[in-house]
Amino acid sequence: MNITEFVQELAKININPTEEQLEALEIYKNILLEYNQKFNLTAIKTDSEIYLKHFYDSLTITKEIDLKSNLKLLDIGTGAGFPGLVLKIFFPNLEITLLDSNNKKISFLETVIKRLNLQDITCLHGRAEELGSKYFEYFDIITSRAVAHLRILAELSLPYLSLNGYFIPLKGNVTNELEESESTIKALGGKLVNINEFMLPIENSARTIIKITKIQSTPENYPRPYDKILHHPIK
Repeated sequence: MNITEFVQELAKININPTEEQLEALEIYKNILLEYNQKFNLTAIKTDSEIYLKHFYDSLTITKEIDLKSNLKLLDIGTGAGFPGLVLKIFFPNLEITLLDSNNKKISFLETVIKRLNLQDITCLHGRAEELGSKYFEYFDIITSRAVAHLRILAELSLPYLSLNGYFIPLKGNVTNELEESESTIKALGGKLVNINEFMLPIENSARTIIKITKIQSTPENYPRPYDKILHHPIK
């Protein structure tokens, strides 16, 4: 995906980037490629793939939610900043928290944020299950891109989601995941709103955006330690 194709595809989902946003993405991409030579932040290493599989893919969340309000968003397992950092560039009104357990990725994110002079964006080094009571039911939106099975991700996310907020994971093929996650989502106060399946342009790979809202408060003993989440599903 070249820049022209990127802009054309964004127009189809009602996003019209400014010159400043496109310039910010170029700076972001160049820092990513530079860091990637040392730290292997991503397996995607060409300009065209970065624009398609990282930048465009991150922005597809707007198919399911309007991000123009002043919302608090948490990106769990953000990696090199996808989707959270891309969303900040396009929606500066968002208060964004980027969470990752890899300190090298956090250092990279802080470098990009400083270079782009972004405000109201925080990087946290740690694991979701260890965020603690400070963030219990704090965020309006929680997202994540291809981090874990939906059942696991739901328990790592829903405790930190505010009532009436949205948990919106970005995934590939979710065959069986939804069915296997139903009891966890329900027990933690969530309700499935929509499943949006589509093909990524140009390469036509499968994508799924799952939209879950919080209709009841989550019991305060969640999330459990990761080993329990992994091996003892909520019945």
